[in-house]
Amino acid sequence: MFYSLPHDIGVYLYDVFVGRFDAWVAFGIVAQTLFAGRFLVQWIESERAGRSVIPVSFWFLSILGGGMTMIYGLVRHDAIIILGQVLSNLIYVRNLVLIAKNRRSGRGGPAGDG
Repeated sequence: MFYSLPHDIGVYLYDVFVGRFDAWVAFGIVAQTLFAGRFLVQWIESERAGRSVIPVSFWFLSILGGGMTMIYGLVRHDAIIILGQVLSNLIYVRNLVLIAKNRRSGRGGPAGDG
């Protein structure tokens, strides 16, 4: 049977966003929303400071959204998501450790740690 391209795209989008929708997809959408929200936080803080900054809340949103995305990948058995989020979350945690270390030593943090 011949389908027009717009019809095929519509069928695909329906399948992805409606036909396969379940509680885990909702969880994944919340995870991605939190993860993307970190850039909104970073943008707002940079606008307030008049320069590019990365506030600590950026790293917490990264960990929360990335951790939830990793859980989603584990449930969905998606190796790409799992591998990407494991490495990323290690980096996010390390950034928080470095910020805390700099603050304890009285040096503050690197410029832009908010």
